[in-house]
Amino acid sequence: MELHFSEINTPPTPAATVILLRSGEQRLEVLLQKRHSQMAVLGGAYVFPGGKVAPEDHTSALTQRLDAAPEALHQQLSQSDIDLPLATAFYIAGLRELLEESTIWLGASHTLKPLAGGVDAPAQGFLDWLTQHDLSLPASTLVPWSRWITPKLASVTRQRFDTVFFVAQMPHHQEAAHDHQESTATLWVSPRQALTQYWQHEVELAPPQIMTLAHLSRFDTPTAALADARGRPAFLVEPHAEDVEGTRWLCYPGDSAHSVAQQHMPGPSRLAWRNKRFEPVGGLEAFFGDATAVPHAP
Repeated sequence: MELHFSEINTPPTPAATVILLRSGEQRLEVLLQKRHSQMAVLGGAYVFPGGKVAPEDHTSALTQRLDAAPEALHQQLSQSDIDLPLATAFYIAGLRELLEESTIWLGASHTLKPLAGGVDAPAQGFLDWLTQHDLSLPASTLVPWSRWITPKLASVTRQRFDTVFFVAQMPHHQEAAHDHQESTATLWVSPRQALTQYWQHEVELAPPQIMTLAHLSRFDTPTAALADARGRPAFLVEPHAEDVEGTRWLCYPGDSAHSVAQQHMPGPSRLAWRNKRFEPVGGLEAFFGDATAVPHAP
Protein backbone atom coordinates (compact mmCIF):
# COMPACT_ATOMS: atom_id res chain seq x y z
CA MET A 1 0.00 0.00 0.00
CA GLU A 2 1.44 3.34 -1.07
CA LEU A 3 0.94 6.82 0.33
CA HIS A 4 -0.10 9.67 -1.95
CA PHE A 5 0.53 13.31 -1.16
CA SER A 6 -1.52 14.99 -3.90
CA GLU A 7 -4.63 17.05 -3.21
CA ILE A 8 -7.93 15.77 -4.61
CA ASN A 9 -10.46 18.38 -5.69
CA THR A 10 -13.17 16.05 -7.01
CA PRO A 11 -16.27 15.38 -4.88
CA PRO A 12 -16.37 12.10 -2.95
CA THR A 13 -18.07 9.09 -4.54
CA PRO A 14 -20.86 7.46 -2.49
CA ALA A 15 -20.02 3.94 -1.34
CA ALA A 16 -21.31 1.36 1.14
CA THR A 17 -19.45 -1.12 3.34
CA VAL A 18 -20.77 -3.96 5.49
CA ILE A 19 -18.98 -4.96 8.68
CA LEU A 20 -20.07 -8.59 9.02
CA LEU A 21 -19.80 -10.05 12.53
CA ARG A 22 -20.02 -13.54 13.97
CA SER A 23 -19.32 -15.17 17.34
CA GLY A 24 -15.82 -16.60 17.66
CA GLU A 25 -14.48 -19.07 20.21
CA GLN A 26 -13.68 -16.27 22.66
CA ARG A 27 -14.82 -12.93 21.19
CA LEU A 28 -16.57 -11.60 18.15
CA GLU A 29 -14.96 -12.03 14.75
CA VAL A 30 -15.18 -9.82 11.70
CA LEU A 31 -15.01 -10.67 8.01
CA LEU A 32 -12.09 -9.18 6.07
CA GLN A 33 -11.28 -9.80 2.42
CA LYS A 34 -8.00 -9.14 0.63
CA ARG A 35 -8.28 -6.81 -2.32
CA HIS A 36 -6.61 -8.03 -5.50
CA SER A 37 -3.13 -6.53 -5.70
CA GLN A 38 -3.92 -5.00 -9.10
CA MET A 39 -7.00 -3.11 -7.90
CA ALA A 40 -6.69 0.66 -8.27
CA VAL A 41 -8.17 1.30 -4.80
CA LEU A 42 -6.45 -0.33 -1.80
CA GLY A 43 -4.88 -3.13 -3.85
CA GLY A 44 -3.52 -5.83 -1.52
CA ALA A 45 -5.21 -4.47 1.59
CA TYR A 46 -7.73 -6.32 3.75
CA VAL A 47 -11.08 -4.54 3.84
CA PHE A 48 -14.70 -5.08 4.80
CA PRO A 49 -16.89 -6.07 1.82
CA GLY A 50 -18.26 -3.05 -0.01
CA GLY A 51 -18.08 -0.81 -3.03
CA LYS A 52 -19.45 2.17 -4.89
CA VAL A 53 -23.14 3.02 -5.03
CA ALA A 54 -24.20 2.19 -8.60
CA PRO A 55 -26.78 4.12 -10.65
CA GLU A 56 -28.97 1.00 -10.59
CA ASP A 57 -29.13 1.19 -6.78
CA HIS A 58 -31.39 4.22 -7.16
CA THR A 59 -34.06 2.48 -9.29
CA SER A 60 -37.64 2.31 -8.06
CA ALA A 61 -37.80 -1.40 -8.91
CA LEU A 62 -35.19 -2.08 -6.23
CA THR A 63 -36.56 0.47 -3.75
CA GLN A 64 -39.96 -1.26 -3.90
CA ARG A 65 -38.32 -4.49 -2.73
CA LEU A 66 -36.99 -3.00 0.51
CA ASP A 67 -38.28 -4.76 3.63
CA ALA A 68 -38.53 -1.44 5.49
CA ALA A 69 -40.00 1.93 4.60
CA PRO A 70 -37.46 4.19 2.89
CA GLU A 71 -38.41 6.97 5.32
CA ALA A 72 -37.54 4.75 8.29
CA LEU A 73 -34.19 3.81 6.75
CA HIS A 74 -33.47 7.47 6.05
CA GLN A 75 -34.18 8.34 9.67
CA GLN A 76 -32.06 5.44 10.92
CA LEU A 77 -29.12 6.63 8.82
CA SER A 78 -29.30 9.96 10.73
CA GLN A 79 -27.29 12.00 8.22
CA SER A 80 -29.11 15.27 7.58
CA ASP A 81 -27.22 16.08 4.36
CA ILE A 82 -28.14 12.76 2.71
CA ASP A 83 -31.50 12.84 0.93
CA LEU A 84 -34.04 10.00 0.87
CA PRO A 85 -33.09 8.47 -2.53
CA LEU A 86 -29.38 8.37 -1.70
CA ALA A 87 -30.05 7.00 1.78
CA THR A 88 -31.94 4.02 0.38
CA ALA A 89 -29.30 3.55 -2.32
CA PHE A 90 -26.65 3.18 0.41
CA TYR A 91 -28.61 0.28 1.92
CA ILE A 92 -29.19 -1.36 -1.46
CA ALA A 93 -25.52 -1.00 -2.41
CA GLY A 94 -24.43 -2.55 0.88
CA LEU A 95 -26.59 -5.62 0.35
CA ARG A 96 -25.59 -5.95 -3.30
CA GLU A 97 -21.86 -5.55 -2.67
CA LEU A 98 -21.91 -8.07 0.19
CA LEU A 99 -23.57 -10.59 -2.12
CA GLU A 100 -21.22 -9.93 -5.03
CA GLU A 101 -18.01 -9.96 -3.03
CA SER A 102 -18.75 -12.52 -0.30
CA THR A 103 -21.72 -14.61 -1.59
CA ILE A 104 -23.59 -13.67 1.59
CA TRP A 105 -27.29 -12.84 1.45
CA LEU A 106 -28.50 -11.44 4.75
CA GLY A 107 -32.10 -12.37 4.13
CA ALA A 108 -31.56 -16.15 4.05
CA SER A 109 -30.57 -18.88 6.50
CA HIS A 110 -28.71 -20.82 3.82
CA THR A 111 -26.53 -20.07 0.82
CA LEU A 112 -28.56 -19.34 -2.28
CA LYS A 113 -27.45 -20.75 -5.60
CA PRO A 114 -25.95 -19.77 -7.92
CA LEU A 115 -23.89 -17.21 -6.04
CA ALA A 116 -20.33 -18.40 -6.50
CA GLY A 117 -19.95 -16.39 -9.71
CA GLY A 118 -21.58 -13.30 -8.27
CA VAL A 119 -24.54 -11.48 -9.76
CA ASP A 120 -22.57 -9.75 -12.49
CA ALA A 121 -22.69 -12.76 -14.78
CA PRO A 122 -24.01 -12.04 -18.29
CA ALA A 123 -27.79 -11.62 -18.51
CA GLN A 124 -28.18 -11.87 -14.75
CA GLY A 125 -28.25 -8.52 -13.01
CA PHE A 126 -29.10 -7.85 -9.39
CA LEU A 127 -32.81 -7.22 -10.00
CA ASP A 128 -33.02 -10.33 -12.19
CA TRP A 129 -31.42 -12.38 -9.44
CA LEU A 130 -33.87 -11.05 -6.84
CA THR A 131 -36.79 -11.78 -9.13
CA GLN A 132 -35.53 -15.28 -9.85
CA HIS A 133 -35.38 -16.09 -6.15
CA ASP A 134 -38.49 -14.05 -5.24
CA LEU A 135 -36.57 -12.05 -2.66
CA SER A 136 -37.06 -8.74 -0.89
CA LEU A 137 -34.15 -6.53 0.09
CA PRO A 138 -33.38 -7.13 3.81
CA ALA A 139 -32.31 -3.57 4.58
CA SER A 140 -33.54 -4.01 8.16
CA THR A 141 -30.57 -6.35 8.80
CA LEU A 142 -28.14 -3.46 8.23
CA VAL A 143 -27.45 -1.13 11.15
CA PRO A 144 -25.58 2.12 10.41
CA TRP A 145 -22.25 2.17 12.22
CA SER A 146 -20.32 5.16 10.87
CA ARG A 147 -19.76 7.38 7.86
CA TRP A 148 -16.28 8.18 6.52
CA ILE A 149 -15.44 10.92 4.02
CA THR A 150 -11.96 10.83 2.50
CA PRO A 151 -10.02 14.07 3.06
CA LYS A 152 -8.92 16.20 0.11
CA LEU A 153 -5.31 15.70 1.10
CA ALA A 154 -4.84 12.17 -0.19
CA SER A 155 -3.33 9.33 1.78
CA VAL A 156 -3.85 5.74 0.56
CA THR A 157 -6.00 6.41 -2.51
CA ARG A 158 -6.20 9.02 -5.25
CA GLN A 159 -9.98 8.93 -5.07
CA ARG A 160 -12.34 10.39 -2.49
CA PHE A 161 -15.22 8.36 -1.06
CA ASP A 162 -18.25 9.12 1.07
CA THR A 163 -18.77 5.71 2.63
CA VAL A 164 -21.51 4.52 4.96
CA PHE A 165 -20.35 1.63 7.15
CA PHE A 166 -23.11 -0.76 8.19
CA VAL A 167 -22.81 -3.55 10.75
CA ALA A 168 -24.66 -6.87 10.42
CA GLN A 169 -24.81 -10.34 11.92
CA MET A 170 -23.47 -13.21 9.82
CA PRO A 171 -26.42 -15.48 8.88
CA HIS A 172 -26.37 -19.05 10.14
CA HIS A 173 -25.60 -21.84 7.69
CA GLN A 174 -23.90 -19.60 5.15
CA GLU A 175 -20.23 -19.41 4.25
CA ALA A 176 -18.37 -16.35 3.01
CA ALA A 177 -16.20 -16.72 -0.08
CA HIS A 178 -14.13 -14.34 -2.20
CA ASP A 179 -14.67 -13.90 -5.93
CA HIS A 180 -11.00 -14.37 -7.04
CA GLN A 181 -11.35 -11.17 -9.07
CA GLU A 182 -11.75 -8.16 -6.83
CA SER A 183 -10.75 -10.15 -3.74
CA THR A 184 -8.30 -13.04 -3.38
CA ALA A 185 -8.62 -14.17 0.26
CA THR A 186 -11.27 -14.36 2.98
CA LEU A 187 -10.40 -14.00 6.66
CA TRP A 188 -12.50 -14.33 9.80
CA VAL A 189 -10.56 -12.79 12.67
CA SER A 190 -11.09 -11.01 15.95
CA PRO A 191 -10.46 -7.24 15.80
CA ARG A 192 -7.52 -7.54 18.21
CA GLN A 193 -5.98 -10.35 16.15
CA ALA A 194 -6.41 -8.36 12.94
CA LEU A 195 -4.63 -5.34 14.40
CA THR A 196 -1.88 -7.56 15.81
CA GLN A 197 -1.35 -9.13 12.40
CA TYR A 198 -1.27 -5.64 10.92
CA TRP A 199 1.38 -4.60 13.43
CA GLN A 200 3.44 -7.65 12.54
CA HIS A 201 3.25 -6.74 8.81
CA GLU A 202 1.22 -9.86 8.04
CA VAL A 203 -1.76 -7.95 6.61
CA GLU A 204 -2.28 -4.47 5.20
CA LEU A 205 -5.11 -2.29 6.51
CA ALA A 206 -6.35 1.17 5.55
CA PRO A 207 -7.10 3.80 8.22
CA PRO A 208 -10.92 3.35 8.27
CA GLN A 209 -10.49 -0.39 8.85
CA ILE A 210 -7.79 0.23 11.48
CA MET A 211 -9.93 2.63 13.48
CA THR A 212 -13.07 0.51 13.11
CA LEU A 213 -11.27 -2.60 14.31
CA ALA A 214 -9.92 -0.68 17.30
CA HIS A 215 -13.52 0.31 18.11
CA LEU A 216 -14.87 -3.22 17.65
CA SER A 217 -12.16 -4.66 19.91
CA ARG A 218 -14.17 -3.25 22.85
CA PHE A 219 -17.03 -5.72 22.29
CA ASP A 220 -17.16 -9.39 23.23
CA THR A 221 -20.11 -10.41 21.06
CA PRO A 222 -21.91 -9.34 17.87
CA THR A 223 -24.99 -8.70 20.01
CA ALA A 224 -23.11 -6.12 22.07
CA ALA A 225 -21.71 -4.36 19.00
CA LEU A 226 -25.12 -4.27 17.30
CA ALA A 227 -26.75 -2.95 20.46
CA ASP A 228 -24.20 -0.15 20.57
CA ALA A 229 -24.87 0.75 16.94
CA ARG A 230 -28.64 0.77 17.48
CA GLY A 231 -28.28 2.95 20.57
CA ARG A 232 -26.54 5.89 18.90
CA PRO A 233 -26.48 7.80 15.62
CA ALA A 234 -23.92 6.75 13.05
CA PHE A 235 -20.99 9.09 13.66
CA LEU A 236 -19.37 11.08 10.86
CA VAL A 237 -15.59 10.87 10.44
CA GLU A 238 -13.88 13.42 8.22
CA PRO A 239 -10.17 12.86 8.89
CA HIS A 240 -7.92 15.89 9.00
CA ALA A 241 -4.68 15.18 7.13
CA GLU A 242 -1.58 17.23 7.76
CA ASP A 243 2.17 16.98 7.25
CA VAL A 244 4.45 17.80 10.18
CA GLU A 245 8.22 17.67 9.70
CA GLY A 246 7.89 15.21 6.85
CA THR A 247 5.39 12.90 8.57
CA ARG A 248 1.81 12.50 7.32
CA TRP A 249 -0.73 12.50 10.14
CA LEU A 250 -4.41 11.59 10.03
CA CYS A 251 -6.32 13.19 12.89
CA TYR A 252 -9.81 12.17 14.00
CA PRO A 253 -12.62 13.80 16.01
CA GLY A 254 -11.42 14.47 19.54
CA ASP A 255 -7.84 15.15 18.50
CA SER A 256 -6.40 18.58 19.30
CA ALA A 257 -5.73 19.17 15.57
CA HIS A 258 -9.28 18.26 14.50
CA SER A 259 -12.11 20.77 14.21
CA VAL A 260 -14.51 18.42 16.04
CA ALA A 261 -13.76 18.36 19.76
CA GLN A 262 -16.02 15.38 20.60
CA GLN A 263 -14.30 11.99 20.33
CA HIS A 264 -16.45 9.57 18.32
CA MET A 265 -14.36 6.41 18.51
CA PRO A 266 -12.31 4.75 21.25
CA GLY A 267 -8.64 4.24 20.57
CA PRO A 268 -6.05 6.67 19.21
CA SER A 269 -7.12 10.09 17.98
CA ARG A 270 -4.40 10.23 15.31
CA LEU A 271 -2.27 7.96 13.14
CA ALA A 272 1.17 8.66 11.64
CA TRP A 273 2.54 7.21 8.41
CA ARG A 274 5.71 5.42 9.52
CA ASN A 275 7.39 2.15 8.51
CA LYS A 276 5.12 2.02 5.42
CA ARG A 277 1.98 1.84 7.55
CA PHE A 278 -0.21 4.00 9.78
CA GLU A 279 0.80 3.83 13.44
CA PRO A 280 -0.70 5.34 16.59
CA VAL A 281 1.41 7.18 19.12
CA GLY A 282 2.23 4.56 21.75
CA GLY A 283 2.42 1.50 19.50
CA LEU A 284 0.12 -1.50 19.17
CA GLU A 285 -1.49 -1.25 22.62
CA ALA A 286 -2.64 2.30 21.84
CA PHE A 287 -5.27 0.75 19.57
CA PHE A 288 -6.94 -0.84 22.58
CA GLY A 289 -6.39 1.55 25.49
CA ASP A 290 -9.24 1.39 27.98
CA ALA A 291 -11.23 -1.63 26.83
CA THR A 292 -14.36 -0.26 28.51
CA ALA A 293 -14.27 3.16 26.83
CA VAL A 294 -16.83 3.38 24.03
CA PRO A 295 -17.56 7.05 23.33
CA HIS A 296 -20.83 7.96 21.66
CA ALA A 297 -21.37 10.56 18.98
CA PRO A 298 -23.61 13.42 20.08
